[in-house]
Amino acid sequence: MKSKKITLILMIFYLIALIWVIIFKLEFSIKELPQIRNINLIPFNQPAIVNGKADISEIVLNVFAFIPYGLFIHILMDEKSILKKLFIIFATSFIFELIQYIFAIGASDITDIISNTSGGIIGVVVSMFMEKLLRENWIKCINIVSTVCAIILTAIIVILLLTNI
Repeated sequence: MKSKKITLILMIFYLIALIWVIIFKLEFSIKELPQIRNINLIPFNQPAIVNGKADISEIVLNVFAFIPYGLFIHILMDEKSILKKLFIIFATSFIFELIQYIFAIGASDITDIISNTSGGIIGVVVSMFMEKLLRENWIKCINIVSTVCAIILTAIIVILLLTNI
């Protein structure tokens, strides 16, 4: 039970960081946010073109950004079915895109929902695999890795804050 409380705290920290990245675009001031109200409903329709080639880095980064969410959801909602976990991951991604559209702070894109949800699915699968492999130590292992990542992220944020003052 103690491990799940630690996981919940780590997930809250993760979600705050995710909101800062997705909603606030790593900005420290709301005034700096772009005023964009755009929606793309065609999946993988408009990748950025860099040096004449499609740049899929945003898609890959979205997948990686949501892997921890899948890990946390699987741990904290262990009694829920896989379908319910996947729905929560999808709904979270959808809500992020909806907020961006409503407040005109970014382009809402079905590709983001697909890639975010895919990352969450990968996180759930990795978590299930770790659960089978490590038995009773799997939550502790995820918490240790998540804590290290949270410390590194906090250090980066502090450095960014200090250099932008």
